[in-house]
Amino acid sequence: MRPLTIFLALMSLATPALGAEPNVIGLWLREDGTAHVRFGSCGEAICGYVAWVQDPANADDIGLKVFYDMMPADAGEWKGSAFNPEDRKTYSGKMLLEGAALKTSGCIFGGLICKSVNWTRLK
Repeated sequence: MRPLTIFLALMSLATPALGAEPNVIGLWLREDGTAHVRFGSCGEAICGYVAWVQDPANADDIGLKVFYDMMPADAGEWKGSAFNPEDRKTYSGKMLLEGAALKTSGCIFGGLICKSVNWTRLK
C-alpha cells in the first residue's frame, strides 16, 4: 500500500505542471500607455475588452470587445479576430505570450500585412 500512496502523492505534484498552459487572463497595459485591455474567457475562447483609455475623447471605447474568438493555436499562442478602435475595422488576430510579455497582431491579406502591439501585464 505504501508504494501506491507515494506514487499518488508524486502524481498530484506533477499534474499541475503537466496541465499548465500559458495564461493570458488578466489586465494588460498597451506599450504606449494609452489603454488597458482585460482578457478573459468567453466560452471556449479568449476575449479582450478595453478597460481604460488615457484620452477622455476615447472614453466610449471602454467596454469595447477588441479581441474575440481567440482560440489556442500553440503553446502561448492564440488566433482569432482583432477589432481596431482607431479605424473601426476587424482583422485576423493573433496573440503570443512569452513570460510577462504579450504581443498582439492584426493582419490583412492572409497575414501578409500585420500591425503588432506589445503589452505588459498589470494584474
